[in-house]
Amino acid sequence: MTILVAGLTLGPMLGAGHYGKVYIANDPVHGQVAVKVMEHQPGEPDLDWHVRRDGLLREAQRLSAATHRNVVQVYGCMEAPDRESICFTMRLCPGGSLQATFDQGPTKLSKVRKIATEVTLGLQALHQRGMLHRDIKPANILLDSQGVALLGDFGWVTDDIFLGYAQAGGYSDHLAYEAWGTGAASVKTDVWALGMTLYRLLHGRSWYERQEAPRYRIADGGFVDSLNWLPHIPAKWRRVIRRMMADNTADRYQNCEQLLAAFAALPVGNDWECFVTDDLVSWSRQSGNRIQKVEWKRHGPRTYDWRAWSEPTTVNGRSRTLGESAHRIGRAASLGQLKKFFADAN
Repeated sequence: MTILVAGLTLGPMLGAGHYGKVYIANDPVHGQVAVKVMEHQPGEPDLDWHVRRDGLLREAQRLSAATHRNVVQVYGCMEAPDRESICFTMRLCPGGSLQATFDQGPTKLSKVRKIATEVTLGLQALHQRGMLHRDIKPANILLDSQGVALLGDFGWVTDDIFLGYAQAGGYSDHLAYEAWGTGAASVKTDVWALGMTLYRLLHGRSWYERQEAPRYRIADGGFVDSLNWLPHIPAKWRRVIRRMMADNTADRYQNCEQLLAAFAALPVGNDWECFVTDDLVSWSRQSGNRIQKVEWKRHGPRTYDWRAWSEPTTVNGRSRTLGESAHRIGRAASLGQLKKFFADAN
């Protein structure tokens, strides 16, 4: 591989996406950094590469000036002499991306609200500079050594290839309703993609993949009404995310200022740990000197039951039943009962 920046020494690869690879590197000025190398892909038409390359260079020049606590700092970029690849040097975020968090399962409400606020502050900084992100998803939200969320991998596509990038690069689950028709990005497509990101973090991979892939539904309209929610997600959270993902852009939050106000009002008192497996969803949280637990079991394609109880955190004391289904019931009925239980438990 050609080293594009004098003195830059590439180390291990951190990850690879559809259009580029990311490495750890040592930079003579900034020390340890992340380096993204984006190349002309095999089979990619020359014209598409030229448009993408030129857009990347322009965007990187602007992003190098976009200094913000919640935006991964771009230190510089350079094009290879043969013009077949581009190298970006960026701040290294040792906490990795939220893709791993999503893969592990549902994230607690308090953590998701913190992430949502921090990401929106970074997005606000980009929007105020007339820039769009275009690729908001768990894999592109990074954590620094203090656990602060930063927007990364931003602006790597232009409107000229936005739709094609989304479909080729696995981003189409985050492509807003209107973009399927126009292929254009906007502040409001960023809002939509952030809403999908928050939904994914709240539910985790196992639950998310139980429903039909969004990429096959969004363009038909009404997708947000088909979302399947874990029953502990409060009604106010559902309303905020549904508004972020409304088909009609006029019904969405219009800017990051509105998002920040909405996130500040989201409740986190019902802050359950949640684990999802094929036939069991379980929840737990500590309340005083007791641990509350809930289990929702699937016994067959159409039969479920649930129970909730509390246990003492000390050796003394007994378990107490908090609620349960009287017998095995259908999925909708059990979800309805659980939703009421969690709402009352808050």
